Amino acid sequence: MTSIAVIFGASGGIGSAMRDHLEAGSGYDKVIALHRTSSPPLDLLDERMIQACADRVREEEGDVRLLFDATGALTLGSARPEKSLRELDPEVLARSYAINAIGPALLMKHFLPLLPKEGRSVFATLSARVGSIGDNGLGGWFAYRAAKAGLNQLVRTASIELARKNPAAICVALHPGTVKTPLTENFAKTGLDVQEPAVAAERLVDVLTSLKPADTGGFFDQNGRPIPW
Repeated sequence: MTSIAVIFGASGGIGSAMRDHLEAGSGYDKVIALHRTSSPPLDLLDERMIQACADRVREEEGDVRLLFDATGALTLGSARPEKSLRELDPEVLARSYAINAIGPALLMKHFLPLLPKEGRSVFATLSARVGSIGDNGLGGWFAYRAAKAGLNQLVRTASIELARKNPAAICVALHPGTVKTPLTENFAKTGLDVQEPAVAAERLVDVLTSLKPADTGGFFDQNGRPIPW
């Protein structure tokens, strides 16, 4: 049976690198790349477009064995990550949550039902270490941290429902590390392990390959190490 991988946000730095890596040979017969200008287009803020993308994938012959969500946004227009409470803007908070949590949740709503009822399959979404409540020792970045923490809870909850339908399926959140993309170029500090997107993609694929059903609902870094909630 043909095995299918679907990448969401495949026009971004990590998403395009994942597409290239999987197409170069990682055990999937077909790689479907979805993004704002794909056919059909994907817009996380429009559930009808997400549904249309799911309907398109449903028409494919084969089993969807990997759903990889590389969507997300740290900066929103001219709004920068907050340094203190006085910078909180309710519109920025709402938009960050819409893009970084609600959008991926809708991907799970419409695409997890496409995974086979038997055999190993994986849904992975890019979260961020700053979304960890237990690992937060610096403060700041309120909207992004809160949205990614919300995403982690959504993944955890969805994994429980998914396991009831297929005990071999895996649903996880991944921290890709600091990757050289437009999202991080103004925030990467000296001393960080800043990776090229191709390197990040290779590391993430290694993590995806190593995951077991017992790992479902977890939050892992680019080396496969668990991150505290």
